[in-house]
Order: sequence, then C-alpha cells, then structure tokens
Amino acid sequence: MKQLTQRAATVELAIASALQDLGVTRNEVEIKVLENGRKGFLGFGAREAEILVTVTKQKPAKQRAPQVTDGVTESDESRTLNEVSEVPSIVTEPAPEVVEEPAAELQPEPIIVSELEQQPTMLYPIDDMNEETSNLKKYSEAEAIEETKRYIEDVANNMGITDLAITYETKGKYINFQLDSEKAAFLIGKRGQTLNAIQQLAQLVANKVTHQFKIVRVDVADYRERREQSLEQLADRMADRAIRTKRQVALEPMPSYERKVIHNALSRRLDVETFSEGKDPYRHIVIKGIE
Repeated sequence: MKQLTQRAATVELAIASALQDLGVTRNEVEIKVLENGRKGFLGFGAREAEILVTVTKQKPAKQRAPQVTDGVTESDESRTLNEVSEVPSIVTEPAPEVVEEPAAELQPEPIIVSELEQQPTMLYPIDDMNEETSNLKKYSEAEAIEETKRYIEDVANNMGITDLAITYETKGKYINFQLDSEKAAFLIGKRGQTLNAIQQLAQLVANKVTHQFKIVRVDVADYRERREQSLEQLADRMADRAIRTKRQVALEPMPSYERKVIHNALSRRLDVETFSEGKDPYRHIVIKGIE
C-alpha cells in the first residue's frame, strides 16, 4: 500500500499535487487531513496544509503481449530480409488510458441562481430589518475584534513575546486595544515606531472583516498618553525657538495622529502658525513665527 504525505498552501492544492505525483485519481485513494492550512495576514500566522494520501486501489500490472513467432526460431534471425518480412507484425494491446479527474472538482459547487430566483419575495417589517442589521453589526464587530487579537498575538509570537495579555474596549467606531507584557519596550520600539506599525496593520485586519469602518488604537502600558504629553512639551519648545531665531523650525516625520497633537497644542498660541509638508511616511510639521 503506497502512502504519500503532501504539504501545500491549501488542502485542495495538496490533494491535487499528491494525485499528480502518484498518478492516480481521487477515487483510488484515501485522504486524511493532518493539518488545515491558514493564510495569515501579510505573512504573519501563515501555515501550510498537510495531508496523508493512501492508495487503496492498485493498478494491475501491464501484461506483455505474447510474441508471435509463427514457427520462427531464434536461428531464423539470420534469414534474408524477404523471409523476415513474411512474419506478421507483433500486435500489442494499447495501455488503458488513465483519466484524471479535472481539477475543477476540487472547487466548491456553484450556487444555482435559478432556484433562488424562484423563491417568492418576502416583505419584512422595518423593525425586524433594523434588528437583523443590528445583529449583523454586532457579529461583524465581534469577529473583527477576535481576528485583530489573533493577528496581534501572532506578531508578538514572531517577536519572541509569549506573555502578551490583550484587553479591549469599543467606543462607537473606535476599538481600543491595551497590550501588557514584560517586554513592552519591544512592542513600542524607537519613539513608538513598532507600536505605530502594529496599530496600522491591526486597523487593516479589522476593516477587512467588519462591515463598518473602524478606527483601531493600540497602546502598551499607557504609552500613548505619555507620548502626547511629550509631544505637547516639544511643540512649545520648538515654537519658542521659532520666535527666538525668527526662522522656521521643521520637526521630524510623524504619523498623522501625532501631527494632530502638535497642531492642537499650538493652536492656542497667537504668535506661531503650523503646517505640514512632504508625503507619508516623511510628512512633517513646520512651525513658523508670526511677526
């Protein structure tokens, strides 16, 4: 009994590859799924599917057609070409053709639209429709939160962080994730660059699942609050420098929400003005004194 272990991105691809390698059809094997594949997101958390294929029906060995000698012995090989031409040609039975199942059978069966169109149209009360919409919103939001949590955990595991604890709260369109770990510094990175990247990717994951646009905020050990205070102090110092030197002061590139903190902090001052220059990820704030 022949067996083959095959790995691929999905179970269907693994089955198709194994059938091609063994030269058999789907009806001639027994398939056992050892591990389901997982796509992951942007390379994180991806896992290949693994199957075990066992050949249950052995193909019969091809029988060689008997040689037609018609009384011709091995010594007759020395006869002339005319004598040999009288020997009838050897007829060999054609090998049975192996018909492989088309790969299209691995695809899910299409929905028959005609049957759906035959169903009568149902009119629901507005209250029922609002209730269904509310349930759909809650379901999609809960699914988005769980998928985002799994993604953040996968990122932390790839960084070697195994003690990560995640809590969250929702406020309207905002989903706030709070991370806790003894290796919080690894999650934050230099000036919050790692944390900003995790937050940006987490928002992409959440909006991939939910039916309503969500704004995801990721924080570690209240770093965001401490960062805002630091940015406000930086804004005042740089504004004073712009007034003292009578020259424009350009700050380092920042993400949009950090630039917003700078703008808001200096909006109460009447002696300076702020504006942004450049394109992300190099977009930065310029502080200019007003004479």
